[in-house]
Amino acid sequence: MFKGFKEFLMRGNIVDLAVAVVMGTAVTQLVTSFTANFIDPLLASFGGADSPGWGFFIDGDNAETFIDIGAFIGALINFVIIAAVVYFLIVMPMNKLRERFAKPTDEAPPPEDIALLRDIRDELRARRDG
Repeated sequence: MFKGFKEFLMRGNIVDLAVAVVMGTAVTQLVTSFTANFIDPLLASFGGADSPGWGFFIDGDNAETFIDIGAFIGALINFVIIAAVVYFLIVMPMNKLRERFAKPTDEAPPPEDIALLRDIRDELRARRDG
């Protein structure tokens, strides 16, 4: 029972997963800070002087009924930036490394006409030499 668990831990996937989680958390915090400090104030500026941001009140000036469109757009921008960072800095380089260091696969068998021509060639050589 413990042998299987030990093999699982020693495979190396756990370390890769831990690094990915730490890096993902760091990137998320960085992008969230960028969105909160740069994007959100820009979006809030579209709301005008009477509202707390880009959105509207459902029931008069009751703060509980404010639909904050700017916060949603900020979260959407946050998601797109995180997805782009993960793709361009992690996924794409890993795919390139896999392609570069991939073991060559067995070649597909030649088409039937090529195989037939090779057989004819080999037969002619055999007749000539023997």
